[in-house]
Amino acid sequence: MKPIGPLMREHRLIERMVRLMERELGGIIGGKEANPLVIDSAVDFFKTYADRTHHGKEEDILFRDLAGKQLSPEHKKIMDELTEEHVFARKKVRSLKNAMDAYVQGSSGASLDDIAGCLAELVKLYPAHIEKEDKHFFYPCLEYFTGEEQGRMLEEFADFDRKMIHEKYNALVEGLEEESG
Repeated sequence: MKPIGPLMREHRLIERMVRLMERELGGIIGGKEANPLVIDSAVDFFKTYADRTHHGKEEDILFRDLAGKQLSPEHKKIMDELTEEHVFARKKVRSLKNAMDAYVQGSSGASLDDIAGCLAELVKLYPAHIEKEDKHFFYPCLEYFTGEEQGRMLEEFADFDRKMIHEKYNALVEGLEEESG
């Protein structure tokens, strides 16, 4: 297996979540209330799976290793764009969480429009972002690595994934401990 295999497989799950978000957005636009369970689940998914796990492997391993290579100007430009899109997605997910929290708490100024706006931007971003990676970046980037380097990267991806569950729940317990004093 090539190191882009796990990344592309992760894209398929992210696309499924995006379709769920599109459905939620359609409901809001159609006059329904936002579903806190769907929104909270989407926020958790994008923070933990899409960003920390998936983007983490891309940024902390693939992009790190590519930074040590002589990339073509086109591939360097795409990598920079992808990194910027990751930053944008993080900000938009935070905005979605804040908008939903404010809406549920009944804060003045909180509206379904804020939630819908965040959902719309994420639903627009991710398909284009995934297409850019899958069709214009991942395969050409394999050419920069030897078979041995690709094997090491694949092993590092697996090690990264093994640590994620512990990182997530360690942070959860620490947060609860801080709250309880």
